[in-house]
Amino acid sequence: MSATGGNKAIIAALLANLGIAATKLIAFAFSGATSLLAEGVHSIADSGNQLLLLLGGRKARQRADNKHPFGYGRERFVYAFVVSIILFSVGGVFSLYEGFNKLQHPEPLEYWWLPMLVLTIAIVLESLSLRTAVRESNPLRGDASWIQFIRHSNAPELPVLLLEDTAALLGLVMAFFGVGLTVLTGDSMWDAVGTIGIGILLVLVAIILGIETKSLLVGEGATLEDVQAIEKAVEAGGEAESILHLKTLYLGPDELLVGAKLAFPAEMRFSEVATAIDRIEARVRASVPAARVIYIEPDVARVEHGTSLNTDAVFIKSID
Repeated sequence: MSATGGNKAIIAALLANLGIAATKLIAFAFSGATSLLAEGVHSIADSGNQLLLLLGGRKARQRADNKHPFGYGRERFVYAFVVSIILFSVGGVFSLYEGFNKLQHPEPLEYWWLPMLVLTIAIVLESLSLRTAVRESNPLRGDASWIQFIRHSNAPELPVLLLEDTAALLGLVMAFFGVGLTVLTGDSMWDAVGTIGIGILLVLVAIILGIETKSLLVGEGATLEDVQAIEKAVEAGGEAESILHLKTLYLGPDELLVGAKLAFPAEMRFSEVATAIDRIEARVRASVPAARVIYIEPDVARVEHGTSLNTDAVFIKSID
């Protein structure tokens, strides 16, 4: 993901959420609609989340040092995981608490037109924020579905924004119907139900975010397509006889570590092996640009003859 595209979507969401949060809380103060209070806290939490994503992106750009020789790329994964925790604790739990509290202690809704107006404006603004996130995600998504993009993207910012903005938009719709039904029926129970619905939605989104970012924190390898491209690039020049061992690991959203043990002909000179490795690395980087850190261990294959039950078998073993 380009830093420019990701930051543009984050800043657009941040500005929208700050304005929406202030408007919601002012409207709550006048109307007493707990759906607006829950949505206001949700917007504040989202604003904090966007600041964390910007901070994570900034820290990830730090140069590698002795303490972190592979750099700080995973800072973006860490801050995305923190976002899921905040969304759960601040947004989801608070909304659930306010919703159940309103059920137990119902209060009349005043100035009903005010929350309806604010929610309508918020839906429009949140839709614009979501549109920005969708537009910035489309070049990276390619032919993948939105679910596949969110599940398999190694850049956490855009999937986080997509889930946040989608949850915010659905939450606003729930609040709109909750307040609307309260106005129509005169029963504040519907406002409380809308608030509880918002809380459940935020908890579910936070769980999904936590699961996906946890996988990135633990360490994910390259996709099957990228692994196949790397193998093809290694074998293309014919320098190595075979790939004995190949593993990949994302050090950050845009930085892939590739480690391989390759079998070279026993008669090759050391200088020839070094030149061959340089050519292989160049092809791999050209084929998979994210493969920035490459370690190749040269090895020699030997043939040992053995017998099976029916015929002679040939086994290839590496000499360490």
